[in-house]
Amino acid sequence: MGNYLVTGGSGFFGSILCQALADRGDTVVTIDLQPCPYRHARVRAVQNDIRHKEVLEALFRAENFDAVFHCAAMLAHDVKSPQELWSSNVDGTQNVFACCQTYAVPKIVFISSNCLWGKSFSYPVSEEEPPAPVEIYGRSKLAGEKILLSDPDRVHSIIFRSPTIMDEGRLGLLGILFEFIDEGRKLWQVGDGTNRYQFIYAKDLATACIAALDYPKCAVFNIGSDNVKTFNEVYTAVLRQSGSTSKLAYFPKWLAIPAMKIAYALGLSPLGPYQYKMIASSFVFDTTAIKRELSWRPTLTNEAMLLRAYTYYHDHKQEIAHRTNMSAHNVVARMGIIRLLKWLS
Repeated sequence: MGNYLVTGGSGFFGSILCQALADRGDTVVTIDLQPCPYRHARVRAVQNDIRHKEVLEALFRAENFDAVFHCAAMLAHDVKSPQELWSSNVDGTQNVFACCQTYAVPKIVFISSNCLWGKSFSYPVSEEEPPAPVEIYGRSKLAGEKILLSDPDRVHSIIFRSPTIMDEGRLGLLGILFEFIDEGRKLWQVGDGTNRYQFIYAKDLATACIAALDYPKCAVFNIGSDNVKTFNEVYTAVLRQSGSTSKLAYFPKWLAIPAMKIAYALGLSPLGPYQYKMIASSFVFDTTAIKRELSWRPTLTNEAMLLRAYTYYHDHKQEIAHRTNMSAHNVVARMGIIRLLKWLS
């Protein structure tokens, strides 16, 4: 069994990956700004910052890691300073990669994002599509990719371009949606609801990360669910199966998107440039390459994932409301002006 470092191991996906590695017999060291929310005999948690290179170097010297899973990232809606986000996501990535080079760690697996783009696509997006991020989080992920692919002879970097990661416990901006569903509020969509937007089941992403350990070279892979339905279909399935009394409602794009831009510019909304550009858009990855190269397959559809995540929120909402010192995806994002919309729904 292996010995692995997981950055961001206290976060939503990082904790799921740590559990998957430990359950198969690996030993894991995590490093995260937040305290580790769970305990496992095979997992050792270090609460620190990947920008502290001396801390990283001490870990690499002591542990002789077989590989690194780089999941740590600050999110745009969770930080006040763009400089802080860039420093954490880009300078932190540079530190992790430099340690892999210095201490002869042969592989790093990186969780990138579909935020490398900010427009609608009428076709499945392949790995050859030129990235064109529209906000700082996407630009930081692209910069991280370039760092990790800069020394393919010494470090094999496997990059997963991931859509929204979904499972029980996923909150963040989705927590706002779940509050609307739970209270039977109107479920507002921008446009007519016929757009399709892909998710990925967290445990399927963890499976891909583990499969990447045996891949013998650098690679960039798109990952995501199959059979992606429209938002109308996904929401209708979730509302029916959950028993929510919410109904679908619609804002015209010409009205909603300019209003979202203004609200964000005034600091009244958590929905930034990526969200208001993509809220009525379609985005689905072509996952042919990962299926061919890693023999990987997704196991859950968008509607099944969203139902799992909402059910967890419904069953744990009292405890969720009192959470502190947790990563952005493990707490509900602040609504801002969206709370007014809720009251009117």
